[in-house]
Amino acid sequence: MSESTTPRRSRRSKKQSDVAVAEIPADVEETHGEVSPYELPGRNRRANTRKAGRGYYAPVFEGAPSTTRQTSVLNTALIGPVTGTAGVANGRDMLSHTLIAHDPITAYNSNPRLISSPNTVVAGGVGGGKSSFVKTVYVIRPLLIRRRRAVIFDKKNRGGEGEYAELVREWGTGEPIRFTTDGSGSRLNLLDPLIVNQIGSAGTYRLLHAILRIARDGERIDEWEEKAARSALTRALVQFEDARRVPTMSDLLPLLGDVDAEELNGSEQARDRLHQAGLGVRFTLEGLLEEYGGLLDGDTSKEVALTGKLTSFDISQLPGEGPSSHVVRAIGNQWMLGRLRADPGWQTTCINEEGWDMVQGPTAHLLKSNQKLSRGLGLSNVFVFHKGADIPVDSPGRTVISEAQSIYIFRQDRQEDANWAVQTFGFDPSTAETLQNLAPGHFVFKYGSVPETHVQHVRSSIEIGLTDTDEGMRGDGQAETAEETRGDGQADA
Repeated sequence: MSESTTPRRSRRSKKQSDVAVAEIPADVEETHGEVSPYELPGRNRRANTRKAGRGYYAPVFEGAPSTTRQTSVLNTALIGPVTGTAGVANGRDMLSHTLIAHDPITAYNSNPRLISSPNTVVAGGVGGGKSSFVKTVYVIRPLLIRRRRAVIFDKKNRGGEGEYAELVREWGTGEPIRFTTDGSGSRLNLLDPLIVNQIGSAGTYRLLHAILRIARDGERIDEWEEKAARSALTRALVQFEDARRVPTMSDLLPLLGDVDAEELNGSEQARDRLHQAGLGVRFTLEGLLEEYGGLLDGDTSKEVALTGKLTSFDISQLPGEGPSSHVVRAIGNQWMLGRLRADPGWQTTCINEEGWDMVQGPTAHLLKSNQKLSRGLGLSNVFVFHKGADIPVDSPGRTVISEAQSIYIFRQDRQEDANWAVQTFGFDPSTAETLQNLAPGHFVFKYGSVPETHVQHVRSSIEIGLTDTDEGMRGDGQAETAEETRGDGQADA
């Protein structure tokens, strides 16, 4: 090859020569005032712009000026679930859209222990979805767990019976235990051996004391009446200790006011005062038996039993005014404790619907005194009520509520009720506004020391049918009755 001949360039060198060399931007003078971010030159990230010119890439848009603090939201992190997967499905967390699973008994028995008390509070206004939630999460779903059962004190009327009656027939082994004032329902005996043997004579007296106060609209009894009632109860239990039958309330009445001549050191004045006090207690109990004799006078009915995994004390037909439903709750609760002791190995959830009377008044004293006993028997109490601001500050029920470790608060219509929930359960102050604007089926959930979260209750189509309580407003009951009437008429024809 001659010196004048130009050497042929290789393809590789030709390609390298075609590559555009990015220009180094010149320094921007910033000494004369501020410079707009749009005026600053950026780095040319494409070494070859020919494909870009032919439309191979998306167009380059002009970006917006920002800071690293503002753009950190573009790199979102995953939000961890509030709960684990152990327990019963409660609903969906509205922030992370993850499953909320919780069961007080499971959480109490976990290692490490997640909660210190198995008791639960469910509160909220009418129409918020409390009943559907309790039926689903605390009755139907836990029945799948081995050695787990539920007992309900059913207060709400639904077509002439309690709203849990259909569930008891579907998932239990019989009919609900119905209580009425006309004598056609079941009966509870204050002196039933299951009660006396479980809580002893001292506990039985506390139950009698609570019934007396309930019958007197919460009025306290003085020390003379206490002495007369305790003395009569002790004598009744001793007299029937070796008898072939169980003592009843009617056996207790004649002993009230019957004072032993040697009692009180022979003081005639003291014996007369004790006699008068005993008569006062007798008159109170006689009035209770005259009005609700079929409910309280006699042996406990045979149908009162914890058979199967679901039992309902149907008190929906008892009058809302008066002591009958409160007395049945008090005696039934003590009877249940005795039954649990006689049948160990089960874990029981007790649903107290419209349970405001269980956390205030005389019954609250019984409830508080039985807390340790209930825990030892595997009992978890669920209290369902509308608002807690109406519970007296000095009521022992306040202590029971504040000790609950599983909290479900549905919509609170009043500001004072929302504030009560925030103060009682240690919610963040901003949660008060959330509580007042919750949609039906939504609630604020908190367990143990874990911060509260907004949850949506989710039901299956089967659960929606089993937990529906609005057929009265839709007129479904009347439609079914009319259809049955037409069917009967056609059959007769």
